[in-house]
Amino acid sequence: MKATGIVRRIDDLGRVVIPKEIRRTMRIREGDPLEIYTGTDGEVIFKKYSPMGEMIGFAGDFAVALAGGCNLAVIICDRDRCVAVGGASKRDLLEKSVTPELEKIVEDRRLFVNKDGSSLFALAGCEQKICVAAPVIAAGDIVGCVVLLATENADSATDSDINLAEVAARFLSIRNE
Repeated sequence: MKATGIVRRIDDLGRVVIPKEIRRTMRIREGDPLEIYTGTDGEVIFKKYSPMGEMIGFAGDFAVALAGGCNLAVIICDRDRCVAVGGASKRDLLEKSVTPELEKIVEDRRLFVNKDGSSLFALAGCEQKICVAAPVIAAGDIVGCVVLLATENADSATDSDINLAEVAARFLSIRNE
C-alpha cells in the first residue's frame, strides 16, 4: 500500500471524498462501483470493482474459442485493462491499460468497425490495430468490450468476424447481468 499524504474527514452521513488526483490516476469515474475491504490493522481499503474481472477464467477460454473462429486476435477488456486474450501473446497484452481511443469507442456504446484502416490501438504499448470493438453493456452500464485485433494473417475483419464480436459482446452482457 502506498501512502498519499492526503487526509480526509468523514462527514455526518459517513461519506468521504476521494481526491480528484487519485480518481484520475486510478480511473475512477462517477458511478463506478467500489468494493470495500477491511484489514487487520484497522485499514479500510477501496478497490475498483470489475464485473468482467469476476469472469477472468471464463473470459480467457471464451477469447481463445472466439479467436479460433476468426483470423484475428481477440482481447476482452473491462473498462480499464485487458482481462483475457485469444490468438495472440498473453504476455504482451494481458493486464495492459486500455487506450483513450478505445475508451472513447466504448463510451459511444456502439459497435465500431475500422473500415478506413486507421491506426487505432486498443492497449497501451500494443502495436496491433483495432479491427472491431463491441462494447459489453450490462444493466445499462458499460462493463467492458470485445476487441478483434489485426494480425500478420489478417488486418481487417470479415462480416463473419464482425458478427462474432457482436454476439460475443451480447453473450458477455448476459453473463454480467
